[in-house]
Amino acid sequence: MDLDEGRFDASPETLRDPAMLLALDEAFLMGAEAGDVGPTFRTWEFTRATVVLGRSSKVDRETDREHCDRHGIQIYRRCSGGASIVGGPGCLMYSVVLSLEQHPQIAKIDEAHDFVMHRVLAAVQRQLPQVRLQGICDLTWRDRKFSGNALRITRRHLLYHGTILYAADLQCVDRCLDFAPRQPDYRRGRDHGSFVTNAPLDPVRLADDLAEPFGPPVGQIPAAILARASELVSNRYSCEDWRFRH
Repeated sequence: MDLDEGRFDASPETLRDPAMLLALDEAFLMGAEAGDVGPTFRTWEFTRATVVLGRSSKVDRETDREHCDRHGIQIYRRCSGGASIVGGPGCLMYSVVLSLEQHPQIAKIDEAHDFVMHRVLAAVQRQLPQVRLQGICDLTWRDRKFSGNALRITRRHLLYHGTILYAADLQCVDRCLDFAPRQPDYRRGRDHGSFVTNAPLDPVRLADDLAEPFGPPVGQIPAAILARASELVSNRYSCEDWRFRH
């Protein structure tokens, strides 16, 4: 794809838009499949509270949509599975695209979780050695969850991304999300308020530590990726009929 980056709005305001931030994950995955980019790693944050549904999440089952509407909290949908999350300031988001040719074992879902999460765990434990990996892909501190993760596997690549709460508005998380439809055993029926926590982590240091196993973070976004992301925003991520399709 031979494109001039200047044709696409790469302004700071556009690159902070929640729909664009989510679309970039899928755009990097698609770009890797097309051979436009190689494996990638990036970290980012939403600038305001944002609910993100899983690919098949039911919005009225997993969120308090009335509360979100009343408080101007936007609801979006991502391209990977898993349950709904709340991002925003104090919630570090990370995204990794890996090659199945380089790591053939991660074509299996269990192996993909194991491969990525043990590397994320090791990075986090540099600051908090007490952190544990529980459930399928949760990180916990003092038996409370502060990181959830999800994935999508294509023909030749894996997208793995997740959240790390370090200074998030936990009351907002509790109010925006309804009771989780799928729960790991270690949750023991706890509601969001007594189950989710912030971990006392330095996000800048953590981003640097995550870059060691996954490679240097994305700098300037390639024009081909911006083009794909812009198209995804227009056709899906900003469209209510896709965001609220379930």
